[in-house]
Amino acid sequence: QVQLVESGGGLVQPGGSLRLSCAASRSIFSWNAMGWYRQAPGKQRELVAAITSDSSTNYVDSVKGRFTASRDNAKNTVYLQMNSLKPEDTAVYYCNTYPAYYGWGQGTQVTVAS
Repeated sequence: QVQLVESGGGLVQPGGSLRLSCAASRSIFSWNAMGWYRQAPGKQRELVAAITSDSSTNYVDSVKGRFTASRDNAKNTVYLQMNSLKPEDTAVYYCNTYPAYYGWGQGTQVTVAS
């Protein structure tokens, strides 16, 4: 069974940066597009960024120019570099394949507040 483990979240001031990581329990990255998703309180989970097996990326408009997704297939890990964070980025961040196929991990909380 695949497990997805997200890490790297925390409390950061507006304008700050965080780097999230997501490790999978087995090698799924080499042939799957992966996605970073987030769910803010009272809102539905949304796709934030997608990265293909050859590292082509797409982003939701609200994070374009601020977030960068990357992947290391040898380490079964995907990353999300988040810069210029805003309070509206506050959410629990998850990774999964894109489209999401596996069960969700526990996510990692990102809180942007002064």
